[in-house]
Amino acid sequence: MQSILQYRRIGLAVKNQLQRDEEKRAATFTSNLGEKPVQQPLPAPQSEAARIALGRALTGILARNRTVPDGGDPRVFVVGWEGKNDPMNPKTLSTAARVRATIIISAIAFVVTAASAIDTAILPQAAAEFGVSQVVESIATGIYLAGFAAGSVFAGPFSETFGRNIVYLVAMIIFMVFVMASALAPNIGAQLTFRFLAGVFGSTPLTCAGGTISDLWGPLEKTYSFPIFAVGGFAGPALGPVIGSYIGVGNIGTWRWTEWITLIMAALVLVIIIFFQIETYPPLLLKWKAQHLRKLTGDDRFRAELEVTESTLWTRLRTSMARPFLFIQEPIIMCITLYLTVLYIVLFTFLDGYTYIFGETYGIGQGLTNVIFAGMFVGMAFISFLVPWVYRKTKNELESNRTETGSHIDPEVRLWYAMLAAPTIPISLFWMGWTANPSISIWSPIIASVFFGYGAICIFVSAYLYIIDSYEIYAASALTFVTVIRYLFAAGMTVVGIPFYRNMGVHWTLTIMACISTLLTPIPYILYRYGHVIRRRSKYAMSNKQ
Repeated sequence: MQSILQYRRIGLAVKNQLQRDEEKRAATFTSNLGEKPVQQPLPAPQSEAARIALGRALTGILARNRTVPDGGDPRVFVVGWEGKNDPMNPKTLSTAARVRATIIISAIAFVVTAASAIDTAILPQAAAEFGVSQVVESIATGIYLAGFAAGSVFAGPFSETFGRNIVYLVAMIIFMVFVMASALAPNIGAQLTFRFLAGVFGSTPLTCAGGTISDLWGPLEKTYSFPIFAVGGFAGPALGPVIGSYIGVGNIGTWRWTEWITLIMAALVLVIIIFFQIETYPPLLLKWKAQHLRKLTGDDRFRAELEVTESTLWTRLRTSMARPFLFIQEPIIMCITLYLTVLYIVLFTFLDGYTYIFGETYGIGQGLTNVIFAGMFVGMAFISFLVPWVYRKTKNELESNRTETGSHIDPEVRLWYAMLAAPTIPISLFWMGWTANPSISIWSPIIASVFFGYGAICIFVSAYLYIIDSYEIYAASALTFVTVIRYLFAAGMTVVGIPFYRNMGVHWTLTIMACISTLLTPIPYILYRYGHVIRRRSKYAMSNKQ
């Protein structure tokens, strides 16, 4: 709905632009013919000379040549924005409109990531109905994450061909179909198949969200806009078990209601997308503008860059499937991938591990054990207290660089969120591992989970912003690589989580994870100090430091 209205608004804006530039076009045309300027409005240009004059007179239009294999007119008028304040440019929308669009994307991410974790809340009930062990049933979570990894390779190219909104809409509808199929699954094989396919189509916001935020926000504004997205997106795995906490326990439905609730949430978000979400992909918006210009002027040479370039969907798909794995040679990407992978392994093994950390240790029920995941979300919300300070730090960096070398932000400034939180990860894991004891208050490991949530979201935000700023045009491929690797490893570890906690025990399982995270803690500090040196030696990274 919003996309349709947006298309019409662009049409009205094009009409207004033609009227505003009418006098300029008339003056250019009559000057070329040696005539006196005509004062009254001119009709749409009919002669070739008049059309060329119009194409050159319109603001934001670039006349250039192109190679046309089919023998068409090699001259095109490439359509761009009227200027920095073009009202059709997503970056010029009001802050309220851009925040709304960001929150909607965050809501999509919340639903699809909550779906990855909500099934763990009813693991015993689903396993009993299908006649399998809880380890086998836990594959339903792991296979969903594997679907995330597979789908992330395809979502980006489709959004860069057809636009963000249509991909969000179609992917959400198909996601809902497979969630419903999971709810109706007659056996474990059907459930795993449908969960995998739901994960494939649920991966869309995880891949496209970074692009949407880049469409809407400038470099400085991302300091506070990206955390808005991240809190919702990262909260899904933490609040999924909370949502499903008492389902299947007592008289509150069967385990299948976890899927039905996911379906209801997805339907609500789908309605919000239809009625409120705007299209943000600039090349597509310029394509719409070019279509209106062709219709109003009768000149087929008005083209958007998306229509001029000879990059097909298949070409983009081949690139998206091949290029991400070239980043295995990038030290920055490998360090960040390793860091995020460990975080996701810890996060998703918690989905099984909370039963041992809290349920068996303190003798509380299945429902309350899952409610305790809310503590992690509280920690994630604490990032909001860092935003004003990091924003000022980033603004000062921008002003300093504008004075000395132009207007840009060195990517290393994006690491402040991580540097202010990295130590909390090993601290929280050691704390939780060695205070989860019946003789110690249950509030001690709960508070530790708050610190873990705070550290995890800060590292996630820094990692994404740092990659986006460091790799710019290659950022989508770099983020795809990070997404695929972390979800594949998290998928595998989700399945082995139960045996790990059962055989190693809570203390040693969390101690091992804490030790590994301790070894990774220096990464943001090392990148802050030496990142600019590494980027200068990189084939794909952008080097801003002089």
